[in-house]
Amino acid sequence: MALTAPSAIPQFPDNPKTLILKQCKTIKDLNQIHAHLIKTRLIHNPRVAENLLESAAILIPDIPMDYPISIFEKLEEPDSAAYNLMIRFFTLKQSPNEAILLFNEMRERSVRPDEFTFPCILKACSKLHALKEGEQIHSLIMKYGFGSDGFAVNALLGLFASCGKVEVARHVFDGMPERSVVTWNSMFSGYTGSGCWEEVVGLFRKMLEMEVGFDEVTLVCVLKACGRLAEIELGEWIHEYVEANGLKGNPALVTSLVDMYSKCGRVDTARRLFDEMPRRDFVAWSAMISGYGQASRHREALELVHVMQKTNIEPTEVTMVSILFSCAVLGALETGKWVHSYVMKKRMKLTVTLGTALMDLYLKCGSVGNAIEVFRKMPSKNVFSWTVLIQGLANNGQGKKAIGFFHSMVEKNITPNNVTFVAVLCACSHAGLVDEGRGFFASMDRDFGIEPMIEHYGCMVDILGRAGCIEEAYQFINNMPIQPNAVIWRTLLASCRVHKNVEIGERSLKNVVRLESAHSGDHILLSNIYASVGRLEDAVRVRNQIKEKGIKKMPGCSVIEMDGIIHEFFCEDNIHPDSEEIYNATENMMKKIKLAGYLPDTTGARLDAEEDDKESSISHHSEKLAIAFGLIRTSPGTTIRITKNLRVCMDCHNATKMISKVFDREIVVRDRNRFHHFKDGSCSCNDYW
Repeated sequence: MALTAPSAIPQFPDNPKTLILKQCKTIKDLNQIHAHLIKTRLIHNPRVAENLLESAAILIPDIPMDYPISIFEKLEEPDSAAYNLMIRFFTLKQSPNEAILLFNEMRERSVRPDEFTFPCILKACSKLHALKEGEQIHSLIMKYGFGSDGFAVNALLGLFASCGKVEVARHVFDGMPERSVVTWNSMFSGYTGSGCWEEVVGLFRKMLEMEVGFDEVTLVCVLKACGRLAEIELGEWIHEYVEANGLKGNPALVTSLVDMYSKCGRVDTARRLFDEMPRRDFVAWSAMISGYGQASRHREALELVHVMQKTNIEPTEVTMVSILFSCAVLGALETGKWVHSYVMKKRMKLTVTLGTALMDLYLKCGSVGNAIEVFRKMPSKNVFSWTVLIQGLANNGQGKKAIGFFHSMVEKNITPNNVTFVAVLCACSHAGLVDEGRGFFASMDRDFGIEPMIEHYGCMVDILGRAGCIEEAYQFINNMPIQPNAVIWRTLLASCRVHKNVEIGERSLKNVVRLESAHSGDHILLSNIYASVGRLEDAVRVRNQIKEKGIKKMPGCSVIEMDGIIHEFFCEDNIHPDSEEIYNATENMMKKIKLAGYLPDTTGARLDAEEDDKESSISHHSEKLAIAFGLIRTSPGTTIRITKNLRVCMDCHNATKMISKVFDREIVVRDRNRFHHFKDGSCSCNDYW
């Protein structure tokens, strides 16, 4: 029978190993040679059979699992080398259980392990986190005299580290008479995998003291630790070493530098290194996008995303989650939808992390329906996924629906945590469900063994305050078993503003000031309380205190996304290139809503200004400019989505309700506290925020 192998087949007795290794490059080649061996009966030669097994188990990719198994089973007396090949094969094929079973069979048949056996079987144990079996193998390593073998000990370190036993791994490491750079790197990898960042830095400093040579793998681990610990000095030393030794051609090393600088707050340095990279893979793009997000420079993160879209880089799940985080903060729904469509197009698995990030994006853009759809399509959900949905629904004014999902969560035996209860109490607050809120607060410790924290007490104060139970909320604070913080008193102060309770409002501000430096918003809340009851002199006095005490007022900023581009607006600014057109549109918008019955509320303007100046000032608040821009840049009927960094003022809230009615638009505004869904002249918050 003639063979059609790529080249002529030499005689087997000359060098059978060279023959098989050189000729077997595909399954077809292997079948032909295997058939020839059977025909010539050379298959019974142990050396030939073992080399055939090596080709089948290790050298041919995508080979069916039963092929090497059938060769191995026909071996009359397989030696340690044959067992090693099959143990390695099962491990590579993600069948570590089979590898361990085969190792046990090897011992039962009294086949003595060699120096290659233990690294192979320890890798299988690592994949399974099989600590007990690994400890037994550790004993065998010592029994057979391989305690000083670098490969075996490195695999042992990897096993202990993968099982979270870094202390045991370090004990083994310290007991080694000789340690190669591979051994050191195994220890670094173990510490890194367990998040022991201080130990990574400490071990590296010891390495330098002992003048042990390190390599680029070492530096990648240490840079990761530097980023987590903000060890900028050591990170800069490594950067200088990389520059001095010509290592900038290593993309993994430079990417680690980008990540380190980003996490240490040196984002501009990170970007310079990123721009200098001749080749940037998805890891580098992810590191830089994530770096901008961690530094709260989300606009620049999305600008970089648009640059990435023009390349051939295919983002991974990690990249997508980083992009979605920045989209969620900015309310950039269009870019977030691009991520979602990409995920579906590439048929990426909707993992818990990715699915939850998508939900968070939609919820923070006020797109509740899309968020629920993503949630229902997620194949698996954890407590964090449920909590994000419940909190998002609460913030979007759908408290009763949020509580419904909480009950579904408990029915599915997903145990809520303390963050979940913050979310469900917020839902009660936004929906005005006082009795339900009291019930959930009591059930925390009673039913789930969760002791209420300061955040839960704050939610209860908000629930009572929103419902107008100001006195009860005040007494609740005074009876708290833990010391109330400034946030608690600030929450009560906000409720006093809505319900015009001057006395408790004054006490609340005093407590805020006592506990921390008051924000300008705290004084403005009390000033608004005074103004709402006609005490204008007191209102002016409180406003003047802001200047006298040098309290800086954070400028209001509203953001709107248009065609994937983020546009920022500040009160009465003219930095936008289309400012003249936007201001004309704003004036036209204000005239139309006045004709429909809108009356300006100037209580939020400077109290010492002339009435005309007050009205002009409030008509140019950042959200009004952003809404006007949305009206002239989107088609009729399109939902306008705005994100604001501060609480929406009373006048802007009233104006936006009227704009939604006059222009027949749904307008979603996300402010510092919650979402406002304006439609047909009303708001989802029921005028309480």
